[in-house]
Amino acid sequence: MIKFQHTLFALPFALAGMVLGAGGLPEARTAIWVVVAMVGARSAAMAFNRIVDREIDARNPRTAGRPLPTGRLSVGFAWGFTLAAAAGFVAAAAMLNPLCLALSPIALAVILGYSFTKRFTSASHFVLGLALGMAPMGGWLAARGAFALPPLLLTAAVLAWTAGFDILYACQDLDFDRRERLFSIPARWGAAWALRLAAGLHVVTVAMLAALVPVAGLGWIYLGGIALIAALLLYEHSLVSPDDLRRLDVAFFRVNAWVSVIVLLAICADLAFPFRIGA
Repeated sequence: MIKFQHTLFALPFALAGMVLGAGGLPEARTAIWVVVAMVGARSAAMAFNRIVDREIDARNPRTAGRPLPTGRLSVGFAWGFTLAAAAGFVAAAAMLNPLCLALSPIALAVILGYSFTKRFTSASHFVLGLALGMAPMGGWLAARGAFALPPLLLTAAVLAWTAGFDILYACQDLDFDRRERLFSIPARWGAAWALRLAAGLHVVTVAMLAALVPVAGLGWIYLGGIALIAALLLYEHSLVSPDDLRRLDVAFFRVNAWVSVIVLLAICADLAFPFRIGA
């Protein structure tokens, strides 16, 4: 029902926000509860999505083999798992600080509410982007306990990155979404226009990551990481075209998992070895 490795899309960004907020390695206690919170939030979101979409998934050849449509798992089990994961997220937020606890219901509303958006708006890709984009802000708040510009830039970068790759992924369901009257950018405007928009959003991603350099006082190592991410995103878009989506899974799963990991490693390395620009 849930692929744990999908947590790699958001967890490294939460850790990156945490490291930036702490100005280096945080307390072990903070890191542990951030990981627990992220796994709980992501698991709750994915399980809830499977519950809400189980009838749609059953009609889609690409998703008909999932555990809920086939009956390998019961809806009751899925609900129990969702509630347990959500409770784990709230408990972890409470262990971090009062602000994280106060914001946890808002975070749950966004990550769970996303599952309904495809039924009424083509902007669903951006809601998913916001859901993942909250990760670096959550990590920063866990370490710092107050809002600031650096995590906002990371949030903007993740939002654009996620919306871009989700638009790419939605291209494979274009015909199905149209038949089911579901909303997505590919279904509304076609694959060619959707791929161009996704590419533009990934340009915004790189720009937002670059804007973090002067704001967070980062340097050459981090810039090297951004250059690598730009190359990966360029490679991702080279794998697909409106008439050939066969390598979409490679673009979606393999390339994107590396993007978040590189951001985390680049920030950690830059803070550990501060080769500053102009120094």
